[in-house]
Amino acid sequence: MTAIERRQYILETLSDRRSISVGNLAKECNVSIRTIKYDIESLSSSVPILTVPGPGGGIRVADGWYLSRRYLREDREALLRELLPELSPDRQDTLKSILVSFAKPKVKKPG
Repeated sequence: MTAIERRQYILETLSDRRSISVGNLAKECNVSIRTIKYDIESLSSSVPILTVPGPGGGIRVADGWYLSRRYLREDREALLRELLPELSPDRQDTLKSILVSFAKPKVKKPG
């Protein structure tokens, strides 16, 4: 499995399972834990991934994030939020539903 294939596998796994331990991912991909940590570090720049240390921890993705879903870029989301107060109430509701569907999920920090 190449690095690209492995990272795609990690994304698909997180999208389906929502969380997994680093050790289990390393076993499934037949690589070292350090390699998985490098992969997660690389993927974290574009995917809302959260790592939780300790028992019951592991690698998780933000609620609402799925691999096949397209998300608004931050600048586009900010513009839409800026325009929201200028709209009529019924159009505000429509825009809010768009933001809920396409805004990139925020990662919750543990604790």
